[in-house]
Amino acid sequence: MKKFLFTIFLFSLTIVATAQTAEIKWFTLEEALTMQQKAGKKAKPIFMDIYTVWCGPCKLLDKTTFVDPAVVKKINTDYIPVKFNGEGADVITYLGKKYANPNYNPSRKGRNATHQLTDFLELQGYPTLFILGPNGEKQKTIMGYKTGPELLQEI
Repeated sequence: MKKFLFTIFLFSLTIVATAQTAEIKWFTLEEALTMQQKAGKKAKPIFMDIYTVWCGPCKLLDKTTFVDPAVVKKINTDYIPVKFNGEGADVITYLGKKYANPNYNPSRKGRNATHQLTDFLELQGYPTLFILGPNGEKQKTIMGYKTGPELLQEI
């Protein structure tokens, strides 16, 4: 009987550990746009998290909201998840146009120049989450930190 209970206990711990380690599989924007293009009419929308390295609420999203099992499941199932540094140096082709960050300074600590894509998307602060439709078009903007339940209501 003790062995049976111990086995049940270990099995329960495994299930809890697995649920807590589930994570969002993030892609680059260009990977996501390519995935949409290949999927055609069956393309999922893109869930895009625009963050910066210095943003406290952005880090809080990563530590709390984006590890919530219900959020992880919803985003991984219904969207193509994208993380994009709004002050990064990546060159992005979006809706046929190239966007860059010509004033990016790799030696700066903290704040950096704003990426041209964030200007195009009319970003007003960090974090900002966007839902981009099956053709990459902006459908919804979600500004600021959201808890798991709050984000689930929004998406």
